[in-house]
Amino acid sequence: MATTLEIIRGIAQAAANAYDGSHDPTLVSDERPRKVGLRREEGHMINDRRVMDGFKVRFSGPILTITYQSEIRLKDVSQNGFEDEIGRMIGKVANFLKKEYKKITGDKLTLTKVGEPSLLVQKISNMRTDVRGICDYKIGGLTGTDVVGEPEDVEREAIRNFLALSSKKRPSNDSRG
Repeated sequence: MATTLEIIRGIAQAAANAYDGSHDPTLVSDERPRKVGLRREEGHMINDRRVMDGFKVRFSGPILTITYQSEIRLKDVSQNGFEDEIGRMIGKVANFLKKEYKKITGDKLTLTKVGEPSLLVQKISNMRTDVRGICDYKIGGLTGTDVVGEPEDVEREAIRNFLALSSKKRPSNDSRG
């Protein structure tokens, strides 16, 4: 069984292997092209209009957060199924991470989706928008990690004692009615 550090390093290396150009066999050192399913992998990288999209991963305890970012035309944002398409792209990234993790470490990676993806669409110009989709996944096999940001339900004895000292008496020089 892999340790927490080994799992995180494997996921980080899998994400790093998806650099721009990793899908082209002439640009990779090990002659093994890696296709994530991003829009930038389609077409010729010099002759065609360049598509800006990518992803990043972030760890928070046993939670892996995948952020997909892309520049999309304004008219495409208003079409039906836009939110589902961004969710599918995040799913493609998660599948790529699982496959690449298996190739790197030889172990299986389990990612369980937590909730639904959230989207942020910001207008850049009258033609383009910036889209960010964020989705959380629970990493299987991580033991001994705590979820970061959970509220603590601890009431301290010192605070209770301090609050017990307060009195409702008013000072002798207080002339308010």
